[in-house]
Amino acid sequence: MKNKCLLILSCMLFGCDNAPEIDQQFTIAVIPDTQNYVDFTHQKNEGFAIDAAELFIEQMEYVAANTEARGGEIAFVTSVGDVWQNNEYGIDEEHFARGMRVIPYTDEMPREKLLAGIHEFELPLTRRGYDLIAKTGTPFSIAPGNHDYQYWWYVNPYPDDPGSATSLLTQDAPLDWHLGGYKIFTGVFGADSEYFNGKDWYVCSSKGGVNSAQIFEAGGYRFLHFAFEMQAGDDVLAWAQGVIDQHLGLPTIMSTHDFLNPRGERMPSPTSDLAKNDPEGHNHAEDIWKDWIKGNDQIFMILSGHQIGKATRIDQNDAGHVVYQLLSDYQGRHLAAGGAATGDGWLRLMEFDMSLDVPTLKVRTYSTYYDRYSNELADYTDMYRIREQSFMTDQEFIDADHFDIELVDFKARFGEPK
Repeated sequence: MKNKCLLILSCMLFGCDNAPEIDQQFTIAVIPDTQNYVDFTHQKNEGFAIDAAELFIEQMEYVAANTEARGGEIAFVTSVGDVWQNNEYGIDEEHFARGMRVIPYTDEMPREKLLAGIHEFELPLTRRGYDLIAKTGTPFSIAPGNHDYQYWWYVNPYPDDPGSATSLLTQDAPLDWHLGGYKIFTGVFGADSEYFNGKDWYVCSSKGGVNSAQIFEAGGYRFLHFAFEMQAGDDVLAWAQGVIDQHLGLPTIMSTHDFLNPRGERMPSPTSDLAKNDPEGHNHAEDIWKDWIKGNDQIFMILSGHQIGKATRIDQNDAGHVVYQLLSDYQGRHLAAGGAATGDGWLRLMEFDMSLDVPTLKVRTYSTYYDRYSNELADYTDMYRIREQSFMTDQEFIDADHFDIELVDFKARFGEPK
C-alpha cells in the first residue's frame, strides 16, 4: 500500500502517462550460410581439424542470449539459407514429370554414409541450434538455400545434342546443376513444425513452409517479413502478393538465399542459375525486382546470402522510394579450422534506431569465434580480402562490413512509431 501511495503522490506532482514508453531501438540478426559448420564431414571424427558444429552452436547461443526476451536487442532472426550442407543425389518427381533428366553423377562417398550424415548428424544438429532460438520465443524465419533441398542433379546444358548426357562427363564444358524436393526442409522447418505451428507471428506459408511470412513488432512498428526460396517462381510471387494485399502499409523485408552477387549486381552465380535451367519454376533476381519488388512500395529491404562476400545496393522503386539490398555470406572464412572453410563465426547484426527524425540502421558484422566486430580486428583485411573480394581496396573491404545507413524516407512511408 505504501508503494501505491507513493506512486499516486508522484503522479500528482509530476504527472503520469499510462502508455508504456516505446523502445525505438532494436536489432535484426541475419544468420548467413551455416552449411560448413553443420557439414558432417567437418568434424574431428571425419579427420577435420576441428568440430565445426561447435562454431554453429556457439553462434546460435550468442543470438539467443541477445534476444529481447533475454535482455538484449534482437527482435527478429532471419536465416538466408544453406542451413546444412549435404543433399541426396537424384531428381524429385515434380521435375521428372516436367521432362527434366539427370546426367549420371558419381561420388566417392557411399550413399549409406551420405544419408546417415544428413539424417543422423546434420538435421539433428540444425534442430539443436534453432531450438535455442525457439526457446526464447523470438520470431524467426528460414529461407531455404540450394543445400536445403532434398535433391541435386546435373542437367544437360545442350539438350539438342544427342548423347551429350554421357559425353559431357569427359568434356571441359562446365555442368550446371539443379535442385528440387522439399521433403527434408519441410520436415524440419515446415509450417506444421513445432517451430511455427500455432505461433501468432507466423502469418502463413506456401509449399508447406518452403516460403513463409512473419509479422514482428519492434521499434514502434509492425513489420512484415517474407522468407523466399531460391530464385522464387511466379507462383511464389503471386502468393506473396496476396499476403501483402492483406497487410497493406506494413514496412516489409524479404530474405532469400540468392539475390545480389559480391559486386552488388542482381545476378546468379554461373553454376547455380536455376531460372535458366527451369524458367517455369524460378525467376532471376532482376526479374523479381522488376516484376514484384519495384511495384510494392512497402518493401524496403532485401537480405540475401549464397554468393561469398558482402555487398550493398540501393535503388528506387516505382514510387520513388528507397529499397536497400544487402548480401552477407561468410561461409568461406577459413582461419578457425586452419585453412578449411567454416565461416569463423561471422554474422550480421542490423541495429535500427527509429527515435531519430531520420531513422538509422547500423550494419555490424560480428564473429562469435573471435568475440569481436569486424572493425576491431586490425588484420581483418589480411585475413579475408584476397580470398573473398580482391577487387576491393582494404578500406572498401572494411567499410562493406561496418557502416551506417540513413533510412531517408522510412517515416514518410510508414509514419511515426506507435
